[in-house]
Amino acid sequence: MEAEIVIVGGGALGTSIACQLAQAGVTDVVLLDAAELGGGSSGKPLGGLRGTFSDALNVALAARGLEHYRRLGPELAFDQVGYLFLLSSAEQVERLEPSVALQNALGVPNRIISAAEAHALSPVIDPDRYVAATYCPSDGHARPRVAIEAWATEARRRGVRVLERCEVRGIDVRGGEIAGVHTTHGTIATSTVICAAGAWSARIGAMAGVTLDVRPIRRQIAFSGACDHGRVPFTIDLETSFYFHNAGDGMLLGYSDAAQPDGFDRTYDERWLDALRGHARRCAPALADLPLPDGWAGLYEMTPDANALIGEAPNVSRFLYATGFSGHGFSQAPAAGEVIRDLVLGREPFVDVTPLRAERFAERASILEATIV
Repeated sequence: MEAEIVIVGGGALGTSIACQLAQAGVTDVVLLDAAELGGGSSGKPLGGLRGTFSDALNVALAARGLEHYRRLGPELAFDQVGYLFLLSSAEQVERLEPSVALQNALGVPNRIISAAEAHALSPVIDPDRYVAATYCPSDGHARPRVAIEAWATEARRRGVRVLERCEVRGIDVRGGEIAGVHTTHGTIATSTVICAAGAWSARIGAMAGVTLDVRPIRRQIAFSGACDHGRVPFTIDLETSFYFHNAGDGMLLGYSDAAQPDGFDRTYDERWLDALRGHARRCAPALADLPLPDGWAGLYEMTPDANALIGEAPNVSRFLYATGFSGHGFSQAPAAGEVIRDLVLGREPFVDVTPLRAERFAERASILEATIV
């Protein structure tokens, strides 16, 4: 097989890139996934969509993404309930004030509100625990698989070939240039590889001699049975990272376990529920004793500074990457697809992604983001 471009990874990033390229007339593309489309990290995220980041580049990428999602239509089930970050100290408020000012300057309607106003928006929280909150009504959550299917369908319609259950076994690099990709379906002769492999990206990069500092970390969420707590924002306790939002007729609850070791284990372990309930008891007592009959585990693709890697390798010609989004890939996937499309075509992207280059860690030039969940 031959192709002008091979994209590795069929999640939100890979399908977005394939769709953007196809819409630009680049259709000699093969999109590979080791399982099925959306079968990795993209199939099990929170579906959060927000523009409320503290770094200007992240705000730009996420805000552009929100524009795309609003055009996908009602089937995406974009529930624009807003994002509510709960702040338990004056120090947290002071830390986020510059972020809110930056977001406002870039068109994101976030604002700082009182604990009483936060309680009115999310009545299950304990208002006495908090001194303030930030609330952005333009944010919300949606269904990632719907977006993935829409982008893949559009890419296929325009001629992109999609190979599922096709694992990459090696990348042939000769004299600093890509010559082919070895897969379980055979070798694909190509001169361009785009890595959008999420938590597995370090392996793909290593095959080409490119360092992609991405590590997999298991994250778990739980679903309650039916409950009547009304429609609430995507609510996050910034101190503990405990979060919740509506999911069907129940609630989705989770938190980021800082003690979770790196690894590819995606087994759901109910032993974490005790800690989850403990966080709920402090943040939202009304949710602490909800029955939690179901849950699942997925992988975050984490980088050292919890920000994405987007760019082109300096040491291997035409090896591009969009990975390491550290939980924000769904929000930023449409914009990242645009950026990679433009880098492939030699155009100037709508935003300068140089700060997200993979080499920044060796250069000690990490990005600071204050709202990592």
